[in-house]
Amino acid sequence: MRYAGGMNIAVPDLKSQLLARLRPFFTRNVSPGEHRHACQMFSYCALERERIASVVLEMPVIGIVLRGQKEVWRGDAAQILRPGTVFVFPRGVPLDVVNVPDAVTGIYESLLLTVDKRPAGLAPLKAPRRPQGFAVTLTPDLAEAVCHAATTIADPAHGEALCELRFAELLTLLASDPAGRLALTGDLSERAEWVIAQSPAHGWSVGELARELGVGASTLRRRLDEAGQPFRQLLAGVRMQAAREALRNGASMSEAAVTAGYASRSHFYRAYRAHHGHPPRRDQQAA
Repeated sequence: MRYAGGMNIAVPDLKSQLLARLRPFFTRNVSPGEHRHACQMFSYCALERERIASVVLEMPVIGIVLRGQKEVWRGDAAQILRPGTVFVFPRGVPLDVVNVPDAVTGIYESLLLTVDKRPAGLAPLKAPRRPQGFAVTLTPDLAEAVCHAATTIADPAHGEALCELRFAELLTLLASDPAGRLALTGDLSERAEWVIAQSPAHGWSVGELARELGVGASTLRRRLDEAGQPFRQLLAGVRMQAAREALRNGASMSEAAVTAGYASRSHFYRAYRAHHGHPPRRDQQAA
């Protein structure tokens, strides 16, 4: 018998507890298709066995099987996800999915949360070359985070800040699991942007950024060019966004220039206007 997170809770029992706490999200008037709970959370139901071929998601999805079971095929490899299983499907990876209704109720249902954007402070992670599986190892902390995120996001009385906090907690826990990391994967340009954004005023070179990302300089330059974001363009974009945020948070133009790595106010002014299409003063006024 496996136990969860070093605590004396057997995984099947933990799954049962998770399903019991998610009972309010079970669809009452069941009909096939999506049932929206909130902007980024919905249930998906099927009343007959269905196969969805070559699914390619535009954004990662975190899911929990509530009823029935889900079969996930990638090539000839299959994984069966049963009730209480937390799973993550990455973006951009072709998958074949089979939803199988429960033999007793005749219902398949899963609860799904889309990762529309990463919360601030969470770094995009390098995607595995070939995901080994999509089921996340369930621990008491993860079960708690799933329930907190679901109930908070579903309740319109909760503000956006609290919803982002609960979702960030969930993603942080998922990041420690091989399958859970799929919710936070980003391509090379996204990872490059994040690294630069941690210190936009630094005098970044292609070589230094490549070392931070664990790739060769020529590889980084080529892949950024292929993505339509050459290094200098990407660097300028991150710096100008940092400057805009500084201005909107009350910084002076001189302070915003320093944030973006400019020693000259006039050079900063011209670069800002060329990038954003208006002078820095407008974003100061919007603060």
